[in-house]
Amino acid sequence: MPGYYQHLLKDLDARGAVVDTVVHERVLTERRVRAGNAFHIVDHGNFRHPRVLNTGVAYIFPFWNLDPWGIRAGSSIAAKIFDAQSVPADLAQAFVAGLCKRLIGRRISRGHQPQEKEAFPNGSIAVFLQSEGHRQVEETCYLDRENILNSLMCRDDPRHLIVKIHPRDHSAATREWLAGLAASDRRLIVTEANIHDILASADVTVTINSAVGVESMLHQVPVVLCGQSDFHHCAVVVRSADELAQGLQTASETDWPFTRFLFWYFRLNCLAANSPTLTDDFITRIAKTGYDVSQFGVSSGLKGR
Repeated sequence: MPGYYQHLLKDLDARGAVVDTVVHERVLTERRVRAGNAFHIVDHGNFRHPRVLNTGVAYIFPFWNLDPWGIRAGSSIAAKIFDAQSVPADLAQAFVAGLCKRLIGRRISRGHQPQEKEAFPNGSIAVFLQSEGHRQVEETCYLDRENILNSLMCRDDPRHLIVKIHPRDHSAATREWLAGLAASDRRLIVTEANIHDILASADVTVTINSAVGVESMLHQVPVVLCGQSDFHHCAVVVRSADELAQGLQTASETDWPFTRFLFWYFRLNCLAANSPTLTDDFITRIAKTGYDVSQFGVSSGLKGR
């Protein structure tokens, strides 16, 4: 199990709580929840019930969603209102500086990234592909990857299109398709390079709802999303090929409050697995659902929180 779960299990057990773990079989989730009065934490879930919170990594380690709707694109953060002026600028700057030092400075991401440095033309449009075959991508995209690339290539725009294949896409068909596109348009550069090298040269990022949209914000590069997302508050969302050209322009011309948004999303809406208050924060989230956490028989850490 990830350290996040191990820490919670160990600490809850030490506090006297009764905790059970079972393999997450999606077809059995509803039956198990309705079978008793226990509270359920569903790994990588999208199950809505008064006694359920869904959890999974929220794009960047060590942050996790713990949410009544789902994780990432399916989380309830999507429905919240982001007010940039309510976020303390100094705290946000310090927080994002730490993220940049760790992620950009060490050239790392949630997924594997090659460490060899590559240079790309400045002012490019970065396109990060996702496979619609992966769970939750197909049902959340407004434009699929073919529509995205065809729409970008049809535009009278001299900027290079830096296209990164998704690390989990090992399909030969994907590579053959992209090679054919690159042969027909010299603006297209297909790569599997480190995302930080791509973002360092980009004017704007285009993706369905990939985590790289969040990482693009660390580089202060505006984002165009072509799918449902819970970080749409600080990006342009397009729902058709006709909207893409205007979306690119709007994204580039907007002064985005990236730093404050990243602090708001991660520090105020997620759990930090490395926080000394993780267990108390975890119990607090459960209490906010209306569940009587006194049934756990442990100190909830709710006082003054």
